[in-house]
Amino acid sequence: MKLDASSLPDYSAMRELLSQLTLALEQGRDCVYCSVVETRGSTPQKAGAAMLVFADGRQVGTLGGGCVEAEVKRQALTTLSSCGESKSEVLTFCLDDNYGWDDGLICGGRMTILADPISHPSPSGRGGGGEGERLKQVRAYYEHFRKMVEAGAGCTEAVAIAPEVAPIGSRYLFDGAGELIDQLGQTPGTVVLGLVVGGLIPLERRPKPSHQHGVAYLPVLPRITLLIVGGGHVGQAVAKLGADLDFDVWVLDDRDAYANRERFPSASRHIVGDIGQKLRALELEISPSIYALIVTRGHGHDEEALYHLATTQAGYVGMIGSKRKIKLIFEDLLARGISQASLEKVHAPLGFDIGSQTVPEIAVSIVAELIACRNRGGTISEARVRVNL
Repeated sequence: MKLDASSLPDYSAMRELLSQLTLALEQGRDCVYCSVVETRGSTPQKAGAAMLVFADGRQVGTLGGGCVEAEVKRQALTTLSSCGESKSEVLTFCLDDNYGWDDGLICGGRMTILADPISHPSPSGRGGGGEGERLKQVRAYYEHFRKMVEAGAGCTEAVAIAPEVAPIGSRYLFDGAGELIDQLGQTPGTVVLGLVVGGLIPLERRPKPSHQHGVAYLPVLPRITLLIVGGGHVGQAVAKLGADLDFDVWVLDDRDAYANRERFPSASRHIVGDIGQKLRALELEISPSIYALIVTRGHGHDEEALYHLATTQAGYVGMIGSKRKIKLIFEDLLARGISQASLEKVHAPLGFDIGSQTVPEIAVSIVAELIACRNRGGTISEARVRVNL
């Protein structure tokens, strides 16, 4: 088994989990929030993955299945059936012994999971001061967390998993700028908060989950917007696949018969008009969280789009076409004042070389490259596609 434990979790799943968690809090249903806070080696899930376990045995999310998930679920159900006070607990599993043989997970990895019970006061105890206040804090915290994840702007959750800094299970929610938005647990003093803040990595660096000084840092990276310039068959196929893989899709075309909801039902934005003018108007909106894909119907439109996009802050700019077409367009753009350095950042030809023949295959090769750039950050130059049309 070869699994990449350093890759990022599925944040579409995280949005669903947080939606279910806030709903459970509103409805007064107890659950245990189980989250992977640290992994080493090869593991079936990575830090940031999470699972809710309810008293009736239902679960939302996954920790990777197998014996580890089954054991965490068993302990969570035991916790929920207990009448006594339950506290957050850190569980560690090594995937080279009892938790590996049955499921073929003998890969030497280690998973650390925080099991955090979220319970409501019993009917006789409602309105009983501290517990009610605690529940209000829990609701407010996870509501903030849910809204930030759904907004797609990015945030980081710092979670205490050892008592060096704060009690186990203490949570601190930071926005994309590193500002503290909410917290759960003991109110941190200046020194403690300084230690927690000191471990934050700016989201623009696209950090992976990490830990230090007994605190796990679980980033939710900004959602990537995929700006597709060209509403033809390739653009349409890429949009469908990209939306399924959690890109926020925009489509731009100079023909209203192509950039519309009928052709692009998954796109959140349909932009119709002269390609150059529209891209000029979008210039201030283009940031590293926008990936731009040029797949228009003609060389002239491709060149105009690349003229406006090559020098922007877009995290990815790609253009489809043959090597000859790309060479001619690059020569024209150099003559128009676009620098060689800007053109060297352009993915062209684009996609991964999988021998694509059909439009759906071309879309797969393109989206694979987009995912690689999103998950790993930056250009994956050694694995760039050469899709020649």
